Amino acid sequence: MSIFRRILAALFGTSHPPPRRPRRPFERTDPTETRSQSSRKPPRKPPRKGLDKALRAPDLTPLSHSEIKRQLRGRGSSSWTIFGNGLWWRRDLIPPSTDERTQLINRGMIGQGLVQADEVAELHRIGDEMLRLKPKLDGARSAGDAAVQLDKQQREARKQQKKQEAAEKKLRHAEAVAHRKATDIIFLGRNVSKGLADRRANPEKLQALGLPVLSTPKEVADALDLSIGDLRWLAYHAEATERPHYVRFEVAKKSGGTRELAAPMPKLLRAQDWILDNILRKVPVHEAAHGFVPGHNTVSNARPHLQSEVVINCDLVDFFGTIHVQRVIGVFAELGYSPAAATVLALLCTESPRSVVEYAGTTLHVATGRRCLPQGASTSPAISNLIARRLDSRMHGIANKLDYRYTRYADDMTFSAASKEAIPQIGYMLARIRHITKDEGFATNEKKTRVQKQSASQRVTGIVVNNETPRIDRRTVRRLRAVLHQAQRTGLEAQNREDHPNFEGYVDGMIAYIHMVNPEQAKPLREALKRCRAN
Repeated sequence: MSIFRRILAALFGTSHPPPRRPRRPFERTDPTETRSQSSRKPPRKPPRKGLDKALRAPDLTPLSHSEIKRQLRGRGSSSWTIFGNGLWWRRDLIPPSTDERTQLINRGMIGQGLVQADEVAELHRIGDEMLRLKPKLDGARSAGDAAVQLDKQQREARKQQKKQEAAEKKLRHAEAVAHRKATDIIFLGRNVSKGLADRRANPEKLQALGLPVLSTPKEVADALDLSIGDLRWLAYHAEATERPHYVRFEVAKKSGGTRELAAPMPKLLRAQDWILDNILRKVPVHEAAHGFVPGHNTVSNARPHLQSEVVINCDLVDFFGTIHVQRVIGVFAELGYSPAAATVLALLCTESPRSVVEYAGTTLHVATGRRCLPQGASTSPAISNLIARRLDSRMHGIANKLDYRYTRYADDMTFSAASKEAIPQIGYMLARIRHITKDEGFATNEKKTRVQKQSASQRVTGIVVNNETPRIDRRTVRRLRAVLHQAQRTGLEAQNREDHPNFEGYVDGMIAYIHMVNPEQAKPLREALKRCRAN
């Protein structure tokens, strides 16, 4: 039970405040009766031990229960009640001892034996001390409030400062990113940007090969006479794009079916031509390679196999398609270029196979495989020859070991032996060709593998090599001779049964090719073409 309720119980016999007494008219009473009633008050209890001088003070004289009630009735309900004072029950203030209501409460508590006088005096001493210290407390509270407000202001200032610093940092970052985008390339698509951060080149090796020294994407852009933005656009690998850098079309194959070619757009074509002229053509290839090598052609590829006892022809499956972008990066890195420059150069020379997809009203060209050498780029043949150098070296070695000769024209590999003693080694030779080809990341087309002996027509890249000199097969020559013979009577256009757009140019080109292989075969055909033109 709280001290408040203990006081109420001691004074009024209840723990609840007494009800307010309703006002009523003044009633006169017999003074004698009043005096007789007042003279009947019970004897005062002796004071408790321990009362000091404060017990005899006027403001701490003990009061009995009946005296408290009499004084309350004498005060009247219109003056004040014990619950009318707003001071004595406040939790943050001890009322002063000079207050009338406080005196009444103190005397009643002492009279009922709830507290001692010295305890009441100590309580009021503490209250007076609190009142004395209250201005200082208020000052401390004001100082504390001011300190809290100052702290809030400082925190707000720090917050605003941090916001300003973050905004400035963000602005500097945006400026740095914009500057880096204008002067450097650090990302060119997923799964192809790994080496762009490495700018370490081998200048000594590049200079020894006579190649331009390029270490950074900016140097590559300057060499190609492109801006960083244009270089990023040309080299960027997009999984789906609305504007591809290649025009794709299909051409018929002699064996049936079609072959897809990809012709680069003009800006990309100029970049590829620069790479071809200034880098790829300056790197020597293996002596067995004849395809797309200056000074070599199908005739030079066929000459080593003239008058052979056996000729083996092998074709590589999807030759350009198996040379993916990582292998091309490796070629440029092997030359001495930094991984960053090698990555940019390789991306300019490769492209993914793509399919056309309609999505949300937009035509997209979606990548369906890894980036590889496109058939139609000027750089693809030269890069394939560089990648196949190890293949050529190993094939040349096994051919020499078994007394064979080896040449390669693009994806056509040819082996031949001049002596009959090499014929028993054909099976072993074919097995080694398959194994080496697989080890080097390629595969042979078993359907196009042919073993040709001297008793039958032996052909290497379309040229007959059975005799001492290369020749065009008789069927092709006879067919062209018949066309020219009929054209002397009907004209060349009447013999255009295959609807060539420029049939005369086609015939002239065929005769020129035959002249390159064997001038003696081409001589009568040239004379026949002159007679046709004369008519």
